[in-house]
Amino acid sequence: MARKGSSAPAREEVIVDQPLSEILSERYLSYALSTIMSRSLPDVRDGMKPVHRRLLYAMYQLKLGAQTGPKKSARVVGDVIGKFHPHGDQSVYDALVRLAQDFAVRYPLVDGQGNFGNIDGDNAAAMRYTEARLTTVAELLLEGIDEDAVDFRPTYDGDSQEPIVLPANFPNLLANGSSGIAVGMATNIPPHNAFELCEAMELMLDSEKEPEIKDLLKVVKGPDFPTGGILVEPKENILEAYKTGRGSFRLRARWEVEELKRDTYQIVVTEIPYQVQKSKLVEKIAELINDRKLPMLDDVRDESAEDVRLVLVPKSRNIEAELLMETLFRQTDLETRFALNMNVLDGGLTPRVMNLKEVLSAWLAHRQDVLVRRSRHRLDKVLHRIEVLEGYLIVYLNIDKVIKIIREKDDPKAELMKAFKLSDVQAEAILNMRLRSLRKLEEIEIKTEHSALSKERDHLQTLIKSEARQWKEIRRQIGELKKMFGPDTTLGERRTKIDKAPSPVDVEELAEALMEKEPVTVICSDKGWIRAMKGHGISPKDLKYKDGDSGRFVIEAQTNDKLVLFATNGRFYTIGCDKLPPGRGFGEPVRLMVDLPNDADIAWLAVYNAERRLLVVSDDGRGFIVAEKDVLAQTRAGRQVLNLDEKSEARLCVIIPPDADHVAMIGTNRKMLVFPLSEIPEMGKGKGVILQRYKEGSAADAKAFKLSAGLTYTSRGTDHKVDNVKLWLGQRAQAGRLPPNGFPKGNKF
Repeated sequence: MARKGSSAPAREEVIVDQPLSEILSERYLSYALSTIMSRSLPDVRDGMKPVHRRLLYAMYQLKLGAQTGPKKSARVVGDVIGKFHPHGDQSVYDALVRLAQDFAVRYPLVDGQGNFGNIDGDNAAAMRYTEARLTTVAELLLEGIDEDAVDFRPTYDGDSQEPIVLPANFPNLLANGSSGIAVGMATNIPPHNAFELCEAMELMLDSEKEPEIKDLLKVVKGPDFPTGGILVEPKENILEAYKTGRGSFRLRARWEVEELKRDTYQIVVTEIPYQVQKSKLVEKIAELINDRKLPMLDDVRDESAEDVRLVLVPKSRNIEAELLMETLFRQTDLETRFALNMNVLDGGLTPRVMNLKEVLSAWLAHRQDVLVRRSRHRLDKVLHRIEVLEGYLIVYLNIDKVIKIIREKDDPKAELMKAFKLSDVQAEAILNMRLRSLRKLEEIEIKTEHSALSKERDHLQTLIKSEARQWKEIRRQIGELKKMFGPDTTLGERRTKIDKAPSPVDVEELAEALMEKEPVTVICSDKGWIRAMKGHGISPKDLKYKDGDSGRFVIEAQTNDKLVLFATNGRFYTIGCDKLPPGRGFGEPVRLMVDLPNDADIAWLAVYNAERRLLVVSDDGRGFIVAEKDVLAQTRAGRQVLNLDEKSEARLCVIIPPDADHVAMIGTNRKMLVFPLSEIPEMGKGKGVILQRYKEGSAADAKAFKLSAGLTYTSRGTDHKVDNVKLWLGQRAQAGRLPPNGFPKGNKF
């Protein structure tokens, strides 16, 4: 509490005279740049974000090499947030964990000891329980970091230094991929096979002519995900993605069929797409089974141990495995799309989208810069050592005089430099020499070392001056990487199989295959009320209708069938049997299911059969033949097939038997005509031709038949056969003659 009479110091107020919009713009721009540069986008040279780079460097300082013992992850995280990365410890530990997960990173950079999570999505153990050290790949990324290979900058508190970029003797950006969301931009790069990347860079270095991206894709087949799977993206799409730096890849699970007893089988999924959690995938499939959205699948079991093994049990052995998997690919994450967006920091400063060739060229340019810097650093060390060794040789040639000067002179260093014309470095080295080194054997070793270092000096000086030698050396280094990550090694073997794109599957056909097949009887009344009763064999006499209505169509079908309806407006409509109202009650009007106008009625209704041909006829006697597969409608509006005049309407739709060769037609004027079927054209849409001519009346009925088998008709429930069909035989568009005695007065065959 302040004493009496004392006053608190006045707080100095700073008033900024600036529009709020400008202040917000400046602050937000600073935040956006910080997010882009220091958090979300990887550097094209080492493929790392700052947190990953700081993690590896902290572990390097802790001497956690691939051949040394691991240390607690908490120790590593503590060093990272204490020295380099002042953020939350959990976020740093999460980054460490991901670098150790072999299902998340194609070439792990951290060798984790303990529970580091699994492909089911379970979290890693707390950092106090796990241990970590660097892998061989991480050591390649750090190789030469103490040899002036890269620039350093002060850490956030200025107490120490941290690398701006790693030397990266490994193409980490493409080999391990990266993902991140910044302000206004994002990046998403899939992992690739290191052996293929090395082959692509050898092609770039060895080719006399600059290779194009399509040439590089002959060796870089596509992404190589740590969890395997099958890449089924068309080659032209892959080429376009790598050309532009943007695109996507279609990835499917790998599966196989296991034969069981009694001709049954089960499907075993052995690899799932990248970044898909297995436990959630199993839950999704089980949920679809319970919701009856996968009627072809009976059960799913997770029998995974160290390897993935998901067992899918079909409901019937008659179900095709390929069709079952196609349904799963469409409805679950057994098929995913991995987006490609190679948005990276060029030179650690400029964010831009690069194509495949630009990314590889940037890494090669970085390796050249690292090679020159390391060579210069080594040359300085060699020159210094040669200078010291030359001083030692002078000592051996004048050993007695040197000892005398050291014993008798007050300033032996200056006297030695004056007497033998030594440099300061040489004089200092001579004065620090131990007496035990003054033996003849040591002189021989010095001369041998001097000779070897002189050769190394000449080599380094030539290397620094010659760009051709630099690229030759880089080519040699890439060759060593190829051997290390060759296809015959466990780490280098390609995991993601490249397969041709699957042929497109008709959604309608797939929906039909998925639908449960159950027998139903479709009932449609004279006024257009429709319903579906379960089962077959229902007697029409047992059916009831609304007052004033009566029965018209009773059709036995299956739930996965489609109904084709021909209306008097000349349109065909399609209705799925599975969408019909249940048999209880009187059903629903057809007009609620399709857009059938009020002034149009149902002329014909049947189960769809793509193999059949139909004869469509208007009331004025015009018509043509149409294939039933061409009348299937995809929308409620139906498909216009028979074009009509203003005063005419569609009257008949007749199924043509496969062996039919003639058509019999009769009008309301009781005139019958028989003529060859070949005189009727087959069309997809139109008005048609005149089939029978009427002075008075209209078309009443038609029937297609085989002339040699004879023409039959039904009267009072009994079938009758026309004795001599030739009496009515003529040509299309004739009027015909009266039907045989006993023909129904309703003029129907």
